[in-house]
Amino acid sequence: MGEREQEQKKKKKRKKQITILETEKVESKLLPELVEALDKLEKEEKHVDIAVCPKCKSPRIRRVNTMSGDMFSHMGFTRPEYECRECGWRGKDFLKATNKPTTVRDVVLMAEAKDADLESKRKKKVDSIKLI
Repeated sequence: MGEREQEQKKKKKRKKQITILETEKVESKLLPELVEALDKLEKEEKHVDIAVCPKCKSPRIRRVNTMSGDMFSHMGFTRPEYECRECGWRGKDFLKATNKPTTVRDVVLMAEAKDADLESKRKKKVDSIKLI
């Protein structure tokens, strides 16, 4: 009975994790427009980077002004803070959508970042197993 109960608990936990991941998938209505605009600019051979919200993927993010609580970044002490006009997200890190051609160096950097991410996940998994 003990093993059977543990298996059922694991299945329930997996179902909860899957439902959490599915509910967090929120796409902006502006995302297809952004992709189309980048494609048009690429055809005109104009290459740009556009800031995108990491939460809702909307391109409508802006830098937080001084009066809204970001005094230190305007003085140069910290990194600037950004906010999304669509979902209200606030943070210092954002995504960049670009239509610039990918170089070999960029591909190598992306591969290294992916490997580092997988390694950190493995390490966390091993650490959690050691705790048990």
